Amino acid sequence: MLDLLIKNARLDDHEAGVDIGIVGDKITLLEAGITAPARVVLDAEHQFVCAGFYETHIHLDKACILDRCSVQEGGKEEASKETRNAKKNFTEEDVFARASRVVEMAIKKGTMALRTFVETDPRAGMRSFEALKRVKDTYAFAIDIELCAFAQDGLTQEMATYDLLRQALQQGADLVGGCPYADPDPDRHVELIFDLAEEFNVNVDFHLDFDLDPTQSGIPKIAEQTRQRNYQGRVSIGHVNKLSAMPPAQRAELAQLLLEADIALTVLPATDLLMMGQEHTHLIPRGVVNANELRALGLTTTISSNNILNAFTPYGDASLVRMANMYANIAQLATDEDIRATYEMITTNAAKLLAKQGRLRVGGPATFVLLEASSAVDAIRTIAQPLLGYKNGRPTFANPKATIQPQS
Repeated sequence: MLDLLIKNARLDDHEAGVDIGIVGDKITLLEAGITAPARVVLDAEHQFVCAGFYETHIHLDKACILDRCSVQEGGKEEASKETRNAKKNFTEEDVFARASRVVEMAIKKGTMALRTFVETDPRAGMRSFEALKRVKDTYAFAIDIELCAFAQDGLTQEMATYDLLRQALQQGADLVGGCPYADPDPDRHVELIFDLAEEFNVNVDFHLDFDLDPTQSGIPKIAEQTRQRNYQGRVSIGHVNKLSAMPPAQRAELAQLLLEADIALTVLPATDLLMMGQEHTHLIPRGVVNANELRALGLTTTISSNNILNAFTPYGDASLVRMANMYANIAQLATDEDIRATYEMITTNAAKLLAKQGRLRVGGPATFVLLEASSAVDAIRTIAQPLLGYKNGRPTFANPKATIQPQS
């Protein structure tokens, strides 16, 4: 007896429709025409089913604070200043409420796991970290959450942050991250973050090269430290807008360093498109890295949201399908092959970065999302609506398909 049977599903790696048989928290059958009895039967109606989406770079602690920020001219400096000021007044309950709002958005958009940065510095103290530990536990039934203890505002000029990062790691942070461009000594910043990573045997995630000056990239230093510390496959970087401003030969040279060190790269279309090139009066550059180009070289590339409703990104609904569609527009992608690669940046590639399973298989977790689409490519092209989700065999959300009501 099956606990759940999904009939007439379209899967990414199956040409024809298949049925999905589930017992407990595992997929036990994956084939056409399953006739075994089941306690619950759902008809997918030949729509697309996948293992869900994976958010590799988001800031839950400073989400939904747009009403506390005075956005006048926009830009990185203003956003940084307004966010630092707002952060001083964060309380644990406040962070918990705002983060919960975004996590619920993400669940309803089909996200099955996410990595959130948690700023642990003298302004936020450990309040945000304590709040996000509660969020992680509260929503574990529907989504897996990684907490990255993060030095957003530099490190060497404010070593109290280093002590707070260590404290967060001692109390269960899953990895550690830094922001070298915000530090007066970026190279030392990178070394200190790696020191903590080695001490606690955790992975590393850096915000990097958040500008369009093609010189003085932080990639060589991070690649060097990754190799020296034998951290290949355990490091990721986000933004890296400098790459979009470089001639192809220079970009290829740095991409090779990333490839040799097995460093993953995350593109953040919403924030990067807003923040880059604001000083230009015409032919404004997009400032978003073409992840497809880097993926073709062999890099692990992902697409993520970064911020939701704050001064860095004053919009957002935590939909990774929408983010992938936005990226495809920015990168001027049209072919099914390119759109398919974009889909993988929020599914299989992103799942790999978070050490999750990005495809449905027999024996794998019964974790999946049903979308109002016929295929992976169709899902991205149409910004397909997630209709329902399951995690480990249990339902997590339902969003029934809208129907047209004809008039008599």
